[in-house]
Amino acid sequence: MMKVAFFLIPKNEVVYLTPRTTMRQALERMERHSYTAVPLVDEQGRYAGTITEGDLLWTLKNNPDLNLNGMEKILLKDIALHAKNKPARIDSRIVELLSLAAEQNFVPVVDDQNVFIGIIRRKEIIEYCAELIRESERDRIRS
Repeated sequence: MMKVAFFLIPKNEVVYLTPRTTMRQALERMERHSYTAVPLVDEQGRYAGTITEGDLLWTLKNNPDLNLNGMEKILLKDIALHAKNKPARIDSRIVELLSLAAEQNFVPVVDDQNVFIGIIRRKEIIEYCAELIRESERDRIRS
């Protein structure tokens, strides 16, 4: 029985932000890495949600006078998060991961204390499933 740890990209290889990051810092970091969503990790290391480009755009829309200088005063903890990216536990089974990955580009992974330990990208899950299908087809052709 395969576990989600097989697909894990560990925290030290993941771009993440804290709720105390400014809106401007978040925009610049997301632009630098070409990401549309980034996990938030609080001061205790726990997963605190996912900030998306949409969240930042809604904040801009609702604050028409906001400029880059003003974005330095807004913390991510004060921005409404619209995406409800649910985390998977590290001991979850692949089947449990699939339903989360269907709705999210990445799945945050936490331990039993809700401490953020990394992410699993949808891309790797799809590639793994495609390989299983290819293997199954090769086996069917051989028999």
